[in-house]
Amino acid sequence: MEEDTDFRIRFSSLCFITDHVGFHGTIKSSPSDFVVIEIDERGQLVNKATDEPIYKMSKGLPEPNNFAKKTKLGLQNLVFEEGSNQKVGILVRCSDDDQNHQSGSEKEDTIHDGTSKGEEEKIYALGSLLDEKTNELLDQFACDIKEKWNSESELTGPSPEFSLGRILDKNQRAILHSAIRQKFPFLITVGKNSEIVVKPNLEYKELCHLVSEEEASDFFKYLDAKKENSKFTFKPDTNKDHRKAVHHFVNKKFGNLVETKSFPEANYNAGNPNTVITVRFREKAHKHRKRSVESQERKVIYTAFTLQKENLEMFEAIGFLAVILGVIPSDFSYAGLKDKKAITYQAMVVRKVTPERLKDIEKEIKKKRMNVFNIRSADDSLRLGQLKGNHFDIVIRNLKNQVNDSANLRERILEAIENVKHKGFVNYYGPQRFGIGRKVHTDQIGLALLKSEMVKAVKLFLTPEDLDDPVNRAKKYFLQTEDAKGTLSLMPEFKVRERALLESLHRFSMTEEGCIQAWFSFPHSMRIFYIHAYSSKIWNEAVSYRLATYGSRVVEGDLVCLDEDGDDEQFPNNKVHLVTEEEESANAYAIHQVVLPVLGYNVQYPKNKVGLWYQEVLSRDGLQTCRFKVPTLRLNVPGCYRKIVKQPRNLSYQLIEEHDIDVKAEGSHIDEATLSLLISFDLDASCYATVCLREIMKHDF
Repeated sequence: MEEDTDFRIRFSSLCFITDHVGFHGTIKSSPSDFVVIEIDERGQLVNKATDEPIYKMSKGLPEPNNFAKKTKLGLQNLVFEEGSNQKVGILVRCSDDDQNHQSGSEKEDTIHDGTSKGEEEKIYALGSLLDEKTNELLDQFACDIKEKWNSESELTGPSPEFSLGRILDKNQRAILHSAIRQKFPFLITVGKNSEIVVKPNLEYKELCHLVSEEEASDFFKYLDAKKENSKFTFKPDTNKDHRKAVHHFVNKKFGNLVETKSFPEANYNAGNPNTVITVRFREKAHKHRKRSVESQERKVIYTAFTLQKENLEMFEAIGFLAVILGVIPSDFSYAGLKDKKAITYQAMVVRKVTPERLKDIEKEIKKKRMNVFNIRSADDSLRLGQLKGNHFDIVIRNLKNQVNDSANLRERILEAIENVKHKGFVNYYGPQRFGIGRKVHTDQIGLALLKSEMVKAVKLFLTPEDLDDPVNRAKKYFLQTEDAKGTLSLMPEFKVRERALLESLHRFSMTEEGCIQAWFSFPHSMRIFYIHAYSSKIWNEAVSYRLATYGSRVVEGDLVCLDEDGDDEQFPNNKVHLVTEEEESANAYAIHQVVLPVLGYNVQYPKNKVGLWYQEVLSRDGLQTCRFKVPTLRLNVPGCYRKIVKQPRNLSYQLIEEHDIDVKAEGSHIDEATLSLLISFDLDASCYATVCLREIMKHDF
């Protein structure tokens, strides 16, 4: 395929830092020939038994789904102590058929069980922060809106508004915004230069056409409360088309904040299987809010484990696990990505799953060439880069000399390994980062996302290969028809990512906005992965240009890292130094200290020909004004720095003779020995073993 040929040419044009001859050989003949074991932050291999107690039981902590549902607090339902000096807003008393409010004869009510102290404070805020007259006018405004809606007459002209006046204190404004939305979920509040303006919530009215007013009221209270790890469940519904309409409404209006899923109702009657729609906040949607007392008491369950997989993409493995455990892919966190055609061991953490539950699936996932062990409770998720590096055990088979090289093969191999051991290798991102062997590479999708070309990015993701199998037939059908529903019926169940994207496209349509929503079916780590792939491609090209232009000399305008102990790609700007003319003359720095920026909004560029090259490439790709932020997908790319030369650690090797017997005519045979190399080494995080082997062998894979 033409694109892949272009990619191979691009990768084979990369530079070498060493000058030995090298040799030929075959890697990844089978997954067992390429074993990758993550090294955690303590320097321990994650496939070894952990020192921490495995499988810690958390007594009394039920599964998240077994928590009693939090009763929603209706701000109209209050009891006040006699003699209270608080000025409390009069309860809204609309017509008797308003099911959301008690009849006027009921003077007081009780606060629902489960009301938090913080919510009570918000309730009293209306009385303490607003005078009695303003409270009465607010209640009357709310009544007028409800009566207008209940009479089924349309609100004509400009949307009616009610101003609470200017509230100078920011904290008081925040309390009032929430208190009003909780008491009157059919209203919204808007801030204008410290003024709070109250308006009808037209989305509330729209939802009331789909669900009961009680459900709509509770749903908007849930949205405003934004309680961490909370869920909202609509009433059971047997009508699939109706559920689809509810899904569509919630995701269209609030898709950036929440996500919806359908589940069979617990303990349903087999003859009448009801289904419920559950709403939950997306990950990090409320990251910067203060946690309530309840959310601290109801601590999220985190379970750490080691994942072993064989010949399986990491995202595909996570998709399998998510389906089996009944969670979503974004509930999994990990420190780094791992090869597909290999046996890999890596640390992972999953949210909302107990160690007991994870232990139960061990037999089931072994059918998918996976295993989980070192299962234990954890305090938090993992983050990308939270590892010390990776250990590799690799077998290189069918060793032979380079073309036209008649030297002793064993000597060539020894020379090559020792050379790289002491001088290092060019720290390129490996070809697997870009999806080698595919028509569309991950960096192409990343460039489309950076340019906010959402429809193009979706089409690139669903571009078929030149193969006649169910997956590629489904992709081909989609590009021809853009029929997401029909493509879903063709796409195999195990293609979790593709199906998630198609389900979103079916729900939201193949428009620019629909494609934005579809990308949210992927976890943040996967959305950012594509942009990182583009940045990695540019970094590879920059290193080649830098070495071709200046070689191994450190020249004026180069960037060097002053923190020898710092993690690669984690250097702060104040640890990156611009080489001066005097420092170049004095040979003050070595090539292994030179870094180049990985694209982002918070990096500086070299002040020499390499810096100019970066600007030309960004212009070439249409990114000359790019700020490396994609707000619609909640992606921010600050950038980082990466050393251009790295060295393997703890390197060891062994040559093995393997005997192949060729049977000849007349019963004779020749016993021919072929060499294989067993090589083991450690690399820092984000370094690629295939790139290190490329430098050793002087051979592209």
